[in-house]
Amino acid sequence: MFDLDRWREILQTINKNKLRTLLAGFTVTLGILIFTILFGMGNGLKNTFYEAFQDDAQNTIFIYPGFAKKPFKGFKENRRIEFENEDLDFLKEKFEGRIQHITARIRKGVTAKYKNEYGNYTVRAVHPSHQYIEQTDIEKGRYVNENDIKTDARIAVIGRLVEKDLFGNEDALGEYFNIEGIIYRVVGVFSDKGSGDREERTIYTPVSTTQLIYKNTEKIDQINLMYDINIGANGARKLSKEIEKELKKKHNVAPSDQNGIYVRNQIEDLEETLNVANVLQIIVLWIGIGTLFAGVIGISNIMVYIVKERTKELGIRKALGAKPSSVIGMILQETIVVTLLFGYIGLLIGNLILNSMGNKLEDWFITNPNVSQGTIIGATIILVLSGLIAGYIPARRAAKVKPIVALRDE
Repeated sequence: MFDLDRWREILQTINKNKLRTLLAGFTVTLGILIFTILFGMGNGLKNTFYEAFQDDAQNTIFIYPGFAKKPFKGFKENRRIEFENEDLDFLKEKFEGRIQHITARIRKGVTAKYKNEYGNYTVRAVHPSHQYIEQTDIEKGRYVNENDIKTDARIAVIGRLVEKDLFGNEDALGEYFNIEGIIYRVVGVFSDKGSGDREERTIYTPVSTTQLIYKNTEKIDQINLMYDINIGANGARKLSKEIEKELKKKHNVAPSDQNGIYVRNQIEDLEETLNVANVLQIIVLWIGIGTLFAGVIGISNIMVYIVKERTKELGIRKALGAKPSSVIGMILQETIVVTLLFGYIGLLIGNLILNSMGNKLEDWFITNPNVSQGTIIGATIILVLSGLIAGYIPARRAAKVKPIVALRDE
């Protein structure tokens, strides 16, 4: 029940004892401020880890050939494993229904030239499905298509920064440029906000064209695929193991040889990275909670002093018939008012500091540090409960003091 007289009394007490109230509130403000900043930093760290995986679709698997270190079925150790186009067809057929997109990839460093401008870039020879796996955004034109693969077309899809470097203010779409002495036509320009400059200085060409021009072979450097996300994390792990097993069998690699075929599942990498981030955030959270409770202990000590200072006043109240519950309620209400008021100030300052940071701490792997609404509500509840505990102990002790003893207090 709302008691206007009690609220007036509390406000008068706070007003008469400004220094005492400020000292009590400062510990709470400092505690919640440090808690907010530390927790926000932890979230910023997780944001960095999340962004590291945004460049590619999360339901992807990357497969690389390596060196078979163990002898197997008459083959010697340290044998180099090489993938070819037939490995792509093999996986399509073997895991039909679970694979949504699959592409080969050949990587090559090249020098590209247009008129008097030239630069060094990375060429990735791919299939059309690579666009979905890499999550490439086409700004102009189109991506590599199936007809380009069939006809060994000398076309290129260039990054936004390649266009800027070589073509300046000209529109690159439809223009011809030189890659290592071979003329290609630009059919598309892409951007990649996930990885930035590095990806946008890449040139995509049809895998068949690169195989014909540079290798005259069907060999490929790696295989990337996207699986049906509905199979879940456990299904993805199972798929990775099955792919590794089947490719080892096809290339005569010993089942126990960990170096012949490398299979990297993006979801597993993400889980491991986020586990590390979660552990770091838990550590930060406990440090923040410790700081918060240090502030609560501070206000508890000050409340002990406040009760001691008001011993005579409380004695008079009890002599006039005030119940122990009334004394406890009055002290607790004052504690909660101070705790909430200064706690909110701490939250407000903490959020302002986090917002002002923005992305200034990216060099320290902290991106967009922030605190969610749920965390703020949770911190407020902890603050109120802690304030109640901090005020209850001295309040209960005050309620037990006999009026005659309290009136004799000096």
